[in-house]
Amino acid sequence: MDALSDALKIMRLGGGLFLHAELCAPWCVSSKIQPRICARHLGDDAQIIPYHFVVEGRMRVRTDDGVEFEVASGESVLFPRNDRHLLGSDLTLPAVASEDVVQLSPDGGLAAIVLDNAGPRTRIVCGYLGGEQVQGNPVIDALPSALHLDARRGGSAEWIRNTFQFAAEQITAGHQGSEAIMGKLSELLFVEAIQLYVQTLGESSTGWLAGLKDPFVSRAMALLHARIAEPWTVDHLGREVGLSRSALAARFNEIMGLPPMQYLTNWRIHVAARRLIEGNRPVAQIAQDVGYDSEASFARAFKRIMNMPPGAWRRLRQ
Repeated sequence: MDALSDALKIMRLGGGLFLHAELCAPWCVSSKIQPRICARHLGDDAQIIPYHFVVEGRMRVRTDDGVEFEVASGESVLFPRNDRHLLGSDLTLPAVASEDVVQLSPDGGLAAIVLDNAGPRTRIVCGYLGGEQVQGNPVIDALPSALHLDARRGGSAEWIRNTFQFAAEQITAGHQGSEAIMGKLSELLFVEAIQLYVQTLGESSTGWLAGLKDPFVSRAMALLHARIAEPWTVDHLGREVGLSRSALAARFNEIMGLPPMQYLTNWRIHVAARRLIEGNRPVAQIAQDVGYDSEASFARAFKRIMNMPPGAWRRLRQ
């Protein structure tokens, strides 16, 4: 399995919808999704990746770091770290907080926002991906504050967007059954957005996603993920990917920002953290599964990275 697929798999993201909106210009809304909105699906402590899909019309989007762009009908925007952002027909207007204008459904259905002004109408549906282990995942950490899935760029998964468009139109028209479809498609939409973003990275880019574009670094990452418990050394890894020890170490560190063995340690702890909350297997067995000969050495590494012992991590999340 390649490193991207592995990192996405361990997130175990669940998707769903929580809101549809009809917004007539002029309007400007400040938005940040509160976990309580999705609590019935994910729990109060879930990490949320919200997205907005434009069914009709267009809107401007601005993130807190100043990036601004337009999202048109059939396009979507995702926020990997759930950063607060502005949406609107005119972002120079005073913004209203989304939580102040949301109308909750009395029967537990989708919430709604209706801003019935005199200008052109924009219809959007808002959904989310979420899971326990999003925070600290190398994919999430490497992404920008917003991912714009531009319909004009095409892509190998255009059928996802077409199906998404159809389901969204059914939802806004009041038809039942399409919410489940969109929930299943949300993760595929996220994966496509990541893949398209990776394609935009230049040759001088650095970071986890940039490593996927380098043939030697990506091969090294794939090996470390696929054989996580193996007693790797940089010499051994270099032989596997076809580089000398020093060449691999330099290349990996330049692109990824850390040495190969430190990357392996971080990934082992990330995998172990997921396994600790998935069941009741002994800590010693999980330590062995991710490459540690002793529970003590595993516990030291876990506490150094996660700021608490593995047993405390498990108790906190059960």
